[in-house]
Amino acid sequence: MADKKKKHPDKKPRLHARNKHRDRYNFKELIDTCPDLAQFVVKNKFGDESIDFFNADAVKMLNKALLIHYYGLTDWDIPKGYLCPPIPGRADYIHHMADHLKGSNFGRLPEGEKIRCLDIGVGANCVYPIIGVHEYGWSFIGSDIDPVAIDSANSIINSNEMLQGKVECRLQSKSSDIFYGVILRSEPIDLTICNPPFHASRAEATAGTLRKLTNLKKKKVTKADLNFGGKEGELWTDGGEKRFIRRMIKESKKFGKSCCWFSTLVSKQSNLNEIYKLLDELEVEEYKTIQMGQGNKSSRIVTWTFLTHEEEAHWVKERWTKK
Repeated sequence: MADKKKKHPDKKPRLHARNKHRDRYNFKELIDTCPDLAQFVVKNKFGDESIDFFNADAVKMLNKALLIHYYGLTDWDIPKGYLCPPIPGRADYIHHMADHLKGSNFGRLPEGEKIRCLDIGVGANCVYPIIGVHEYGWSFIGSDIDPVAIDSANSIINSNEMLQGKVECRLQSKSSDIFYGVILRSEPIDLTICNPPFHASRAEATAGTLRKLTNLKKKKVTKADLNFGGKEGELWTDGGEKRFIRRMIKESKKFGKSCCWFSTLVSKQSNLNEIYKLLDELEVEEYKTIQMGQGNKSSRIVTWTFLTHEEEAHWVKERWTKK
């Protein structure tokens, strides 16, 4: 017998208003779209249809169903052990950045492939470009230091006609560089996005996963099974999120006149003051912090530009509005 029925909100109010995942998952529709999902759908203790979010195969199949059902894909897959990101949070980043660009575009959402984005760390899953192409028609460059991730992203592109000609993947051969070796200084980029590695080491990532699983299962967990996957460069890097973002900001100055807006997710609020201090030291023209939330988790996007208001207005006129 199911436990006493838990009342669920009809909407997830912390997600962006245009996010397709504000409603609870409709598993009947998702199974109609992706029949292989059916084997993973079970009744939870409240009698609701769900999946076991501790099962990596179930999480991967749910992501596949969501991407096919909502974002126009015909197929999607990633190699075993690679990051399988929560789709709603990834969609929120894209929608918030569309609103941010709207502020530069006289209140109009910039749409179409003339909007060119650089996804730093595209990963094997290619999720940000998928959402950006489907929702706004943007074009993408996806960079990564991992050849296997690049091959996987290219396989996804080749398997889905809607992505072909709109997403290009480039291998970053030098792990200490962010923009160098991926784009030319004169190559115009309208927006950069990044979900930086959070942890400073594999041990830290494992410890964080154990804490999360212990809290979720309400009992001590001693073995870390990453239900969302993740490897070095995806979940951890030397110095963690703070050092990675500092490198990105410092290098961005060299590309300050060939990119309209830079942005990055910042998971740790405690890193913000140091980020703001560096942005001030580098004399950026403007920076903003955009708050995001999913369930009980809060995060934020920091975005910055080296363009003056006059240069930004000229950029928008020439690239976004000129016929």
